[in-house]
Formats: sequence, C-alpha cells, structure tokens
Amino acid sequence: MRTRSVLVATALLATLLTAAGPAAARGPAPATAAAVDRQAAHDVALFGLRGSGASGKAAVQEFTTDSARLDRVGLYLSSGAATGRLTVQVRTVLDDPGSAVASASVDLARWGGAGAGWVEVPFGATGAPLSPGTPYYLFVQADTAEEEEVTWHGTRAAAPGAPAGRQYDATLGGWQPGQGRPAFYVNPAGGERCGEVEPCYVPNSLRPARTAGLLTDGHTVEALDPAFAVGAHYVQGSNVLALPSGRWRYLPDGATKSEVVDAQDPGALEQIASSRRWLASGTVPGAPGARREAAERALLSMRALLRPNGASAAAWYPFWDFSWPRDSAFAAAAFAHTGHDEEAYRILRYNAATQREDGTWEARTRLDGSGPPDGRTWQLDANGWVPWATWQWYRTAPAADREARLRTLYPVIVKAADYTANSLDTDGLPPASPDYWELPTDTANIGTAAPLLAGLNSAADLAETLGHTDDARRWARASARLRDGIAYRFAPLGYPRTVDGLHGRDSAAAFLAPPFVPATADLPGALDDTYQALLRPNGGLVPGDDPDTRWGHITWTASTSFFALAWSAMGEREKGGAVLDWVLSKRNVLGELPETVDAQGLPKAVVPLGWTDALVLLTLVQQDGAKLATPPLPRL
Repeated sequence: MRTRSVLVATALLATLLTAAGPAAARGPAPATAAAVDRQAAHDVALFGLRGSGASGKAAVQEFTTDSARLDRVGLYLSSGAATGRLTVQVRTVLDDPGSAVASASVDLARWGGAGAGWVEVPFGATGAPLSPGTPYYLFVQADTAEEEEVTWHGTRAAAPGAPAGRQYDATLGGWQPGQGRPAFYVNPAGGERCGEVEPCYVPNSLRPARTAGLLTDGHTVEALDPAFAVGAHYVQGSNVLALPSGRWRYLPDGATKSEVVDAQDPGALEQIASSRRWLASGTVPGAPGARREAAERALLSMRALLRPNGASAAAWYPFWDFSWPRDSAFAAAAFAHTGHDEEAYRILRYNAATQREDGTWEARTRLDGSGPPDGRTWQLDANGWVPWATWQWYRTAPAADREARLRTLYPVIVKAADYTANSLDTDGLPPASPDYWELPTDTANIGTAAPLLAGLNSAADLAETLGHTDDARRWARASARLRDGIAYRFAPLGYPRTVDGLHGRDSAAAFLAPPFVPATADLPGALDDTYQALLRPNGGLVPGDDPDTRWGHITWTASTSFFALAWSAMGEREKGGAVLDWVLSKRNVLGELPETVDAQGLPKAVVPLGWTDALVLLTLVQQDGAKLATPPLPRL
C-alpha cells in the first residue's frame, strides 16, 4: 500500500487532468483560410448548448470544405449532464432547421456521464452530399432535464480567414455573434480522429485513475493516460492498442514513445505474435470468459512490469515504479504457477542481488537495482516473502536443473531465515516493523509475523531438500517459537493487526491461511469476522480498521484478493470465487486491474497493479483445481 505517496501523486493527477481538459490547446494549430473546416484548439468554453427551459441555447459554426461528402463531424464538448440528447445538424441556412443536409441525435449517456473531450458524430452509413466551397453551418444543441451546462469549446479568437461562431440565446433574443470559434472537424481523418492526438470524450468516472494500461516493447514501458483508453481495446493477446479510429497504437522496438500506425502494421503484428507465443509457452488459468480474459491481461501486464534485470515494478507511475520485495515475490509465484519459469527465477535472482548484508531488504529499490529511492524504513516481511516465493518456484520448476539453481539462491535463504530466527523475542514474536501498509506499529503486527512464519517453513523445507539438516532444524525451532507466539498473543484476540489489540482487524490475517501457512482450527472463524469488519458498501475491503488510520470507503483490490486466495486454498471454492469475481468486475475499460476502487465502485490510483495481478492469477490457478501447495510445518 503506497500510503505515503498519495498526496504527491494526487497533485500530479490534478496537473495531468488540467493538461487534458478544456484549458489545454493541444493538437494541430488553428485553421487557416485554406482549411476552414479544421479547428482543433480548445482553450475556453465558448458556447453553452443546453436547449431546455427559458434560457434555451445552441451554437453554430460557419465553414466551407473541399469534401464532396459528409461522413462525420468531431466536436470538443464538456457536459455536466449525464443524461439528455445532443442534436447536430449541417445546415445551409443558419436559422432554418429545414435546410439541414445532415442531421444526427446522440444520447448523452452513451459517453458514460459527465465529462469532457472530443466526440465524433456520424451521419449514417452513407453520409450526405456536400458542395465543395459552399458555406455551411454546423449547428449543435443539447436538451437535458438536468440543471447542468453542456458547452462547446473552441478558441478565444477566430482562426485567420475563418468566420467566428454564433451563439443562440433565448434570453438575449436569438442568434448573437461570437468572438471566438468552436473546436470542430469535418470528416476527421488520421490524427484528427479522437484517441490519437486528442482524447476522446472522457467521463469523469475515469479521472480518479492515474493510468489505464501499458504499452511495451519488452524493454521500454509507456503508461496509458486514461483519456486515451476511452473507446480503445487491446488487440487480443498483446499490448498493442486498437483505437476508436481503427488504427493501432504501440511501442515499436527500440522506441521511447508510442506511435500510431495503420492496423496490420508489420512491426505491430510481430509484437502481437511475440506476446501470443509467450502466453502459449505457459498456461492462462481461468474458465473461458471474464476469468480467462482477466488472467491473460494480468500475465501481459506483469510481463510488461518486469525489467530485463529481474526488477518487478509495482506499477508504471511515479512513486510506484520501484521494486518491492513483497510485490515481486507474489509476481514470481504467479509466473511460476503459470509456466513462466524464466521470469519467476529472474525475479528471485534480482531479490538475491538486492538483499542487504545483514539478510534483510530495503522497503523498495530503484528498478536498476541501485538501491532505495529514499529513506523509507525497511520492512522485515520481505524475509518471509522471498523464501516463500522461492519455495513456490521450486515446486514448479523444471526438474532437470532446479536443484542447481536452488543452490545458487540458497545463501539468500540462509541469511534471511537466520535474521528472522534471531529477531524473535522471548514470546517468539518478531520486532515491531512497518507492515504492508508501510506504516510503523509499536508492537508486533500480523502483517510481519505471518509472512515470516511462511518464510521459516519454506526455508526449513528447502534446507531439507538440499540436505542441510542443521539449517532445517534451526529454522524448525524458530518456526515453532513463532507459531507459539502467534497462538499465544494474536489468536485470543482474533488475529488483529497488533498484539496490543489497539489497532483493529487486518486483512493480513489471511496470510495465516494456505498457500502461506497451514490453517489452524480457529482461523476460518477469524477470517470470516475480519472480512465482515473490513467490508465496505462498494463490495471491497479496506486493509484494516485501525482507528488511527482512516481508509474511508476506498477499497483495495489486493486486500480483497487475499481472501479470494485464502478461501479458495482452504477448500471454500465458491466463497473465494465470489470475492474473486468482485475484484474482476472492477477491471477498467481495457480489462486492467486497479490498485484501489472508490466509493462509487470505480477504478482509482494506478492501473494495473502488479500485486493484484499476481494474486488474481494465483487464485485462478487454485480455482481451476491445480491446488497450490503450502510449505509444510517443519519437523523438530
């Protein structure tokens, strides 16, 4: 959970939204006398369009064109109304509806509610004939029962050689001359189509999200602005984006920025074929339909977030574009269980390379492995997650060379497990450390204790596998002490966040379930109670109900997915599946999984989040019946 980045990221989001909204003059330069049917700039809301009531309004723009046929027009609009209709006509006489040579009516709701951006209005399958060089009037009016304005944006001054627009306002007595010129295209083509240079109409519901998806050539990554995801979709099995215009956006090999190309572009086709080959080299879990589609997209997103050196970015956005040992451990396990051994092992090697001399890890590292980006306090839970992920990888790795590769990783396991064992106090519990909330606690917390137990059990079993019996016994004794400490201090309170009982319930209680730790008899009831305590009206979970930390009604897909995985692994397949399907229902317009979900149930923060992708994949593997193994309790 990236709680400390929220304020800075929110400020950046505000900057991005300002740049994408009506105040920006993006796209081609204003029209010239030679092309008066082109006007892209939109730096001020010029004309209100709401036609209902006494203050009925409309607007027109005179234009000429060299086109002999009218197929569509593009308009830059903003709407505070979510319902109603937009009427668009091309007339030969300004104030005569009967002179219309083309007319269309669009339901405002089809754009997804209040928002702003370019809308394209088609005039039927065959369009309408035009006379090149003849003056026409583009007429636009909105009718809505809502007390919200619909406006047509443009420039403050008319383009050179082009007439200004006109505003109809019933309260002023009819048509009035305007000073500026609305933003429009007649027969937009190529880069004039929305979704290429300019965003299509973006409903406000998309704006809480900072990103919408990923483009990649396998080395470079580009995050998609949500404004350019509207009306688009990935070409199946790839990170190539099909745009509303019918063209494709992708990141060519060796490029630093995406390009828009014609559909079936050879470079894009090769990239599509490559990613499909990669998917086919492993397995895509999940029943056909939403689950299989979500799994495919999660795999491709995790692959995009994985760097050649094994660093796995949490997400592709400032303050998230670092590698957390916790998140990457789940990514390694998910790659391993879907048949992508090379990717899983690459992550484990990176975590080996970034382990500190004392056997611990920084909270996160830069993607080049050069160290932490700031002074954030390190987190002890990595000492559990890395051995657990290594154990999961070993269970799935090709038998031919897995033992040799495990021996390469084993020194990392030794240092991690020994540090854990030596850190336990007289009650058998680890010291207070920031948990996955990335917030400190004054006493031992379940978000650290549970993964450390999984790590000790994993380390002991790996030691037995390699014949290091002394190591196995040492870690078995530490595991027994930690189990006793959890049973003595956490269990009587229902496995809360901290042993002092002052910080409420915590979704990390699910880390005491398979596939992390064999469940105790009292755990199912505690998980049920925890789930109900953390459930919010939108159907998801907050990380915890610590009275000192207010999560509000913003729920976290990772915390919710903990329970989908735990219940699926504990044999409660239907129960886990219902939670999984809720998470999948929160995918965005491109099918990507968000970090958080707002009170209205809409994607928020970064999209996609690699940790949620990994959790969903592991749950789908479990749901498919390929039971994920749990590290066994070691023998004393």
